[in-house]
Amino acid sequence: MFHEYREETTYLKQHNAHFEKIFNEHNDLDQKIQNAENGIEHLSNQEIEVLKKQKLHLKDQAYAMILEHRKAHPKA
Repeated sequence: MFHEYREETTYLKQHNAHFEKIFNEHNDLDQKIQNAENGIEHLSNQEIEVLKKQKLHLKDQAYAMILEHRKAHPKA
């Protein structure tokens, strides 16, 4: 997630517990969705859609935090 913001993501994961929680929850949902889509975990299409929406919401939160961090710490 957010490869173009690798530096900011690394910093925030180390210094912001809320960001780290969001990041980890996003990754956990991503794995669960992949498992369901590959037949490893059995979920209905509706359940998968709910997980995708939750994952997107977490991604939006993380992105907002990254942008806030960049605004507060502009590069020279």
